[in-house]
Amino acid sequence: MYTREDILKMVEEEDVEFIRLQYTDMFGTLKNMAITVTGLARAMDGKCTVDGSSIEGLSKVEESDMYLIPDLDTFAIMPWRPSSGKVARFICDVLHTDGKTPCQSNPRHILREALEEAEAMGYHFVTGPECEFFLFETDENGQPTIVTHEHAGYFDVGPLDQGENARREIILTMEEMGYQIVNSHHEIAPAQHEIDLLYGEAMEAADAVVTFKLAAKTIAKNHGLYCTFMPKPTAEAEGSSMHVHMSLQDENGKNVFYDAGDENGLSKTAYYFIGGLMKHAKALTAITNPLVNSYKRLVPGYDAPAYIAWSRYNRSPLIRIPLSPKENTRVELRSPDPAANPYLAFAACLTAGLDGIRNHIMPPAAVEGNLYAMTEEELQAAGIEKLPANLGEALDELEKDPVILNALGRDLAEKYIAAKRLEWKRYNMEITDWEIREYLYKH
Repeated sequence: MYTREDILKMVEEEDVEFIRLQYTDMFGTLKNMAITVTGLARAMDGKCTVDGSSIEGLSKVEESDMYLIPDLDTFAIMPWRPSSGKVARFICDVLHTDGKTPCQSNPRHILREALEEAEAMGYHFVTGPECEFFLFETDENGQPTIVTHEHAGYFDVGPLDQGENARREIILTMEEMGYQIVNSHHEIAPAQHEIDLLYGEAMEAADAVVTFKLAAKTIAKNHGLYCTFMPKPTAEAEGSSMHVHMSLQDENGKNVFYDAGDENGLSKTAYYFIGGLMKHAKALTAITNPLVNSYKRLVPGYDAPAYIAWSRYNRSPLIRIPLSPKENTRVELRSPDPAANPYLAFAACLTAGLDGIRNHIMPPAAVEGNLYAMTEEELQAAGIEKLPANLGEALDELEKDPVILNALGRDLAEKYIAAKRLEWKRYNMEITDWEIREYLYKH
């Protein structure tokens, strides 16, 4: 809990010369405005403005000027910048020109509103994201490719794991910035890696994700590699996920998802939360899986969910209850990918879960068999529905789900859907290499 005096003292002692005021657009892309240390006091007074109309989803041209309000607790020095004349950053909230009213389309504000809704119901929302990514080689011009010469797989070690040193430096960088890492390892596909962030308060977790993506890309570049969070960069390999672990605590910090008397160790509250996630799962995918490419990952056979079901330990359904001590009982949503805006994804997931609690939505029975091995007839007989097959279907589901739309707010929802509709339209007009290979010489 930094104070203004703490910040001024650290800046002087650490020889900080530049401050970056960071925030994201509605897609989760990190933006910033840099100031020198002489403007720090003015920034902390909330007197720095930005043109919000130039940022995707933030504001209209006629109300473009917005104030950036630094969250003092997000102050961190960027370790990869010069050791003298250092660069630090804040993650900022965005206010309207009166300096008091939050920008309703700011993703951080949207998550804060969802957290306040949970608090009003007596709950504290905690999350733990698992961030997966690929480290590919660059070409002679330093541009990204999807080329890798490594052949490492799940949990392999160096020298087979050729990204080990870059992954280690990413972790050390995050820890130097004040974030704790739970574990890391090589993932299933060649050049694919996973780093898991500490389970904790949802706003801090979302801040950690956007910080992590910046740090990972920067460190990878320093190693001559390109870090991508694209969900499915190669057709023949598994895609990258951002599994989100979630639980609710009461006002005393007690996990309300655990019940020793239940055969699965789950409370009614946990079941209702799962029920809410399953009810809104189709609409959620438009937020948790925001790209055309996201849906190339959500197919059977590539360690990603394609069906709306839950299980105690089984990894093929959408939702899993991981093995953990009772105080750490949690729900793991396996559909999100790292292209998602973490603020919107966490807000939408929380809202879905709270809707389940509020309306006592019980999920169907757990599915313990391998969903990938079930036939279409078996899935239908079990009442198991599919996730949307593409971005267009996901947007259709979002548009008819008032609960998730309300979580986003009318203004951002309209902007988000319009932008994603355009993305889907542009994709459908594109002539792909597959079409050329498949049809050019046949017709």
